[in-house]
Amino acid sequence: MPQFYSAVLTPTLTSGSANRGREFVERSAGAVCLVLAAPVLAGSAAVIALLSGRSPFIAHRRVGQSGRDLWMLKLRTMWDRGAAKDNERGWVQRIQQDPEAAPKVPWDARICSRFAAFCRRHSIDELPQLWHVVRGDMAFVGPRPLTATEIDRQYASWSDQLLQVKPGLTGLWQVSGRSTLTWEQRVHLDRQMVRTTDWKLYATLLLKTVGAILGGRGAW
Repeated sequence: MPQFYSAVLTPTLTSGSANRGREFVERSAGAVCLVLAAPVLAGSAAVIALLSGRSPFIAHRRVGQSGRDLWMLKLRTMWDRGAAKDNERGWVQRIQQDPEAAPKVPWDARICSRFAAFCRRHSIDELPQLWHVVRGDMAFVGPRPLTATEIDRQYASWSDQLLQVKPGLTGLWQVSGRSTLTWEQRVHLDRQMVRTTDWKLYATLLLKTVGAILGGRGAW
């Protein structure tokens, strides 16, 4: 992990009024970002609808703050299960049955469109989640929304602390390797994310996220 993070990850306390002010600013910023992203989002949704012949939007069930259900919106980037080659079908069947059991791989046969792969590489498929920021269900920065199975398997020893905060659009592991990280590394970075509300880290992560998205590094 970069030394930068170990230097800034120190627990901080925030008053209730400061939290309310931060939430107002964040939700307002989310609304502005959603409006600015609308042309890209609408255009991408139209292309995906044409390519897949299905609704361009999907909702994944995740665990939100305080254990509440969060139906996380995304653009559809996987379809046509029959697209796998013979030597890939076993892997595809396993991950369809248990998505959390297998790591992400760059050759995932379910991503059968170059445009869909481009959307994933540059996180365009995550743009609908700005709506969750506007609603107050997610933050810009925080641990990523997880499934109940992922929490039970990977985060069980400290799930209470994890669920005290809002899940975020981005966090430490999204700028530290993204899909290339192991579960152990993700858990470690998410744990650090929960322990701090440092505004300098917050701003730095947002800037680094923009760089990671534009560069398409470490995502598939």
